[in-house]
Amino acid sequence: MLFETVSVIPGVFDPYLDASIMGRARRAGIFEFRAHDLRDWTHDRHRTVDDAPFGGGQGMLMKPGPIFEAVEELSSEGPRPHVVFFSPCGARFDQRVAERLAGEERVLLVCGRYEGVDERVYSLADEVLSLGDYVLTGGELAALVVIDAVVRLLPGALGDEASPVDESFSQESGLLEYAQYTRPSTYRGMPVPEVLLSGDHARVDRWRRLSSVERTARWRPDLLEGVDLDEEERRVVEGVALASACDGPGGGVADATPSLG
Repeated sequence: MLFETVSVIPGVFDPYLDASIMGRARRAGIFEFRAHDLRDWTHDRHRTVDDAPFGGGQGMLMKPGPIFEAVEELSSEGPRPHVVFFSPCGARFDQRVAERLAGEERVLLVCGRYEGVDERVYSLADEVLSLGDYVLTGGELAALVVIDAVVRLLPGALGDEASPVDESFSQESGLLEYAQYTRPSTYRGMPVPEVLLSGDHARVDRWRRLSSVERTARWRPDLLEGVDLDEEERRVVEGVALASACDGPGGGVADATPSLG
């Protein structure tokens, strides 16, 4: 799979994509990455990519010309890329979008900057994405988030093929991932749940399901809508709701560790 970015600061990507899991996956050929400098498609000696907005207002807008030329030239080389822009008005990026993008052969991520881009450039986009209801200085961080989320879904990227399947937002259940622990078995008076030390795989699987339910009820109760819960799981949800009511607004955070059997 090939990822490409168009940006005015193309040097920000490689340090992250050459490190850790991303770096190993890149060196193994699981994905390729190319960063393109938008200024390569300018035609003045100052390599200008921005200008003042019509109608006045603060800040500068990215001009349409360099972006159109960049996307059109890159699209003419090899298989046509799936072109993604970033904007607060875009569709929310989530795990389902990441899974869909993982099926693309080539993805071109266009990174805006300054006060935004000329509205006409969105005609080039196959889709426009947003990471959430906040504003970033530029699209480079958003592009890295998308690349990271997609690459880890590619076969061989994580080593353990089951790893992305069990994670939050990837589970068929729609629940958050269960709580996890490692050595030591007791730390500062906080023990690991006994069931995880039992070696009983059936009990562990059941505990993990209940833990997923509890964590989802505690942190993201909105995700429980439409989830099919059995009687025991519903009691877990009710217990979290009761504990939160007793703790008051913001309560329960300090007790986030599941207290399941």
